[in-house]
Amino acid sequence: MINKPIEEVYRCWSTKSKIETWFLEKANFTSNNGQREPDELVQKGDKFYWKWNNWDITEKGEILEANGKDSIAFTFGSGGNVHIRLKPMSSNTEITLVQNEIPTDENSKMNIYVGCITGWTFWLTNLKAYLEYGITLHSKGLKQEDTTDLVNS
Repeated sequence: MINKPIEEVYRCWSTKSKIETWFLEKANFTSNNGQREPDELVQKGDKFYWKWNNWDITEKGEILEANGKDSIAFTFGSGGNVHIRLKPMSSNTEITLVQNEIPTDENSKMNIYVGCITGWTFWLTNLKAYLEYGITLHSKGLKQEDTTDLVNS
């Protein structure tokens, strides 16, 4: 639950300028017509390139759904797909995040199931901190080898 209007929460998931504030170091979204502007909403079928904070890991994927108001879904590399649903609740917005189509081999059970549940818990908390208090909780500008024991990188 985030104490902000649904439109504001949706923009944090669907624009380069906002998603780079609370979640990613770098994000680029492209449509068939070229690169999206920083404050332009992504659309279904857009391709993306993401770089994680403090890690030499990048992700390429596709926006699977983006209705411009309360639902967005995207591929999540070997971790399957992620679907974000937003619901207005009084003056708050409820966020539901579902990650599905995750492989079920032993390595994926540990690295994706366990890794993503901890990751999403932190990043959703970071989104709440950003929207409600104007702060972010993650560290920036670290080398990957310096983040081994950090929760907030």
